[in-house]
Amino acid sequence: MDIDTIVNFLLIAGVIQGFIFNLVTLLFRKRFSIVVLYLNLVVLFISLNNLQAWLIEQGYISELFYIQNMLVPWYFFILPMFYAFIIHFLEVDKTIIGFVKFAIVVFLVEIVVRSAVIAHVYYNVPGSDTTLIGQYTMIEDIFNLALSIVIFYKAIELVFKRENMYKNMLSYDDLKWLKLFFKVGGVVMLSWVFAKVADFMFGIKWGYSILRLSSSVLLYWIGYQGLYRYKIVQDRIQLRKRIAKNNKFIGIAVHTTTDANNKHKIEFDRVHEFVVSQQKYLEPDLQMNTLAMELGISSSHLSKLVNNYSGFNFSDYINSLRVAQAKKLLADETFDNYTMVAIGLECGFNSRSTFYTSFKKFTSKTPTEYLNGVQGIR
Repeated sequence: MDIDTIVNFLLIAGVIQGFIFNLVTLLFRKRFSIVVLYLNLVVLFISLNNLQAWLIEQGYISELFYIQNMLVPWYFFILPMFYAFIIHFLEVDKTIIGFVKFAIVVFLVEIVVRSAVIAHVYYNVPGSDTTLIGQYTMIEDIFNLALSIVIFYKAIELVFKRENMYKNMLSYDDLKWLKLFFKVGGVVMLSWVFAKVADFMFGIKWGYSILRLSSSVLLYWIGYQGLYRYKIVQDRIQLRKRIAKNNKFIGIAVHTTTDANNKHKIEFDRVHEFVVSQQKYLEPDLQMNTLAMELGISSSHLSKLVNNYSGFNFSDYINSLRVAQAKKLLADETFDNYTMVAIGLECGFNSRSTFYTSFKKFTSKTPTEYLNGVQGIR
């Protein structure tokens, strides 16, 4: 099996996966939002573009001259739809420039112009020589590449340089997955430029296969990531509101001492009361140095207090409070409809793995096992 066969197989497999993704998200989601719509459109246009390329490679094209030369620029929609997804996912000011309407206009104009060029060649050029069509395709590709680079840059600028526009979203998602996409996506954009230069200057076509495969893998990944992250963010938004409304926070649960000789225990009780009452344990990036500064004591002194009177080191002490918060939520049936990951993140953990590891450490059960247990005795 040669490399072209492998690439074509992966392309058609990706196309099928893309269509399944669209069907599942469209037909089986209880709630459909504009964010999911644009995410689906990103995946749809990747799939349509790759399907067209696969059909051409396999020779499954019509004998009609018009159909043979009508290369629909589906790929041009990918970045405008992705940019629209970012705007709505981050819930930034909707007056920020968008490219969807512009992309639709450009797409329709390109279809009309290509149709006119094809008709001219068919009826007026001797032997229907397709050289003019090839020249138009080159111009169209360069134009689309330039516009795509501009949109990609605007998306990078929004995510990396305009964080003030979506500060609220950063309390629900650190966007590391999105920033990783742009870093890898930059390499893919460069490969697009390389593929065009290699084709136009040297007639080398294999760059397109690498481009289609790499961009497809990246964009399908961002499709699934986006859908997954959006679900978690929406859960966290509703979860945070409900926790605050029902006051579902752990209590102080401190047995303070009046023994004047045990001043360090009294200090720890005050530390504990501050951490719990101010819900510092819910901050995923909480550091001992930061907390010590807020308390007006040294880090070393805080460490000794926590170690001596909580029975844990600082990290385990904070995680024990987070686990206590999670147990409180899991024990309440009103929180059963929220994902386990959203609950863990809202309790201060910065990932699913740290949530499960810590929960197991302090309860000897996974969150799912604990939930099944409390549901059985409700």
